[in-house]
Amino acid sequence: MISTAAEGGAEHQLRLLLRRLPHDSEVVTLSPPGTEARAIQAGGIPVHELNTVCDRDLAAIVRLRRLIRRGRFDLVHTHLYRACVQGRIAARLAGVPHIVATEQHLGRAGATRLGPLYLFSERLGQMTIAATAAIAERLRGWGVPDDRIATIPRAIDPAEYRFDPALRAAARARLGVPGDVPVIGVTGRLTPAKRFDLLIRAVAEVPGATLLLVGDGPARPALEQLAVIEGVAERVLFAGTVRHPREMLCAMDIFATPDPGAWGLAVLEAIAAGLPAVYAACPPLEERAAARAPVRGTYRLSPHDRESLPRALRAEVLCHEERHGARLPARTAGLRYDADHLAAAVGQVYDRLSLTAPLPGCPSLRGGGAWNA
Repeated sequence: MISTAAEGGAEHQLRLLLRRLPHDSEVVTLSPPGTEARAIQAGGIPVHELNTVCDRDLAAIVRLRRLIRRGRFDLVHTHLYRACVQGRIAARLAGVPHIVATEQHLGRAGATRLGPLYLFSERLGQMTIAATAAIAERLRGWGVPDDRIATIPRAIDPAEYRFDPALRAAARARLGVPGDVPVIGVTGRLTPAKRFDLLIRAVAEVPGATLLLVGDGPARPALEQLAVIEGVAERVLFAGTVRHPREMLCAMDIFATPDPGAWGLAVLEAIAAGLPAVYAACPPLEERAAARAPVRGTYRLSPHDRESLPRALRAEVLCHEERHGARLPARTAGLRYDADHLAAAVGQVYDRLSLTAPLPGCPSLRGGGAWNA
């Protein structure tokens, strides 16, 4: 069960997971389905649409309870805040023996508490999977016992981002970018917090390069105006929202993100596509650097040096020219961030719960039967 199954990180993570779990599954989305939901359906997994208006939608909880009872599910796995609140309550009312939640974006770094409704619903489940160590720490700080938290990081399928020269040529032709022009790019929602304004200012100091912003959001008008003010409007392209970033990554030569609060999934996608990556934050790559095993072609920006970004971009453009435009090999941050590991780790949580007593008042798992999530 997920709050939304349109385009986005959490929705894509769910699709990666479903394709690899050995259990019979069905999906419930609490908002109108989009491309990710259609992709899940194309894989043969039923998707139910049940729109809700707010977190405290009691009518939606009643409808969810009815749907869950009709499906006679052994396990309900909720994703994102609203689904976790409504789904855990409905699953408990329906007598489901095992309830798991996954939190991808829970709260802000500075948040001090969760709402009472969320904490009430958390007690109705058995385990919460935190997508990052920071989310796990927040849950502990809000009173969730450590033995009810499992940290399983987000992941990618590297094969989805494999470089294709034909895709590169097609994307550049559509964007109107000649094949020999160096393209600096980034993917992500256009919001002020991501600091894409720094990229526009930096590209003004990188002669001959084009900046490609892939995504949309409330900051787009301000970014378009900034490009005009900086005199680089003809060198800044806004590609808008895309269903999958692979084609746009193929069109790029350098990936750069100044987002100081990023977890770094977009950076992992970029290096899987063979791009050098300049980033402000990417915990998986920072872990590798701290272990003295940095990933080739990645550079972390200095948070206290304003010239760090334009300097790094100029250096990467020079390296690109020295390689005569050749792509770097596909790289990863390690198996821990691979989709197969994600599915195996979630499967272990399911298996561990199957060996424990079901929630009070719920039947045990049907022996030998297929799991449904």
